[in-house]
Amino acid sequence: MPNIKQQKKRVRTAAEQRFENLRYTSTIKTLTKRLSAAVDGGDASAIESEHKGLVKLIDRAVSRGALHRNAAARKKSQAARLVAPKK
Repeated sequence: MPNIKQQKKRVRTAAEQRFENLRYTSTIKTLTKRLSAAVDGGDASAIESEHKGLVKLIDRAVSRGALHRNAAARKKSQAARLVAPKK
């Protein structure tokens, strides 16, 4: 346990940042599953809206520093492959 006031604050802010990062990653996983379900359902408008929301959240997570840009690119690519028509 830290004894110095600044270190106590540092521990508190690090915990807050960790929870925010967890929120982003958890929401990205949830939206990916939702997109997959929409693709299985076959509704074009639902697929488009889910994909748009997922990409938007991934970009926001990168700008906030919750997700590495290469990981974000990989997740967006996987989402695009889900949405792409099957050949």
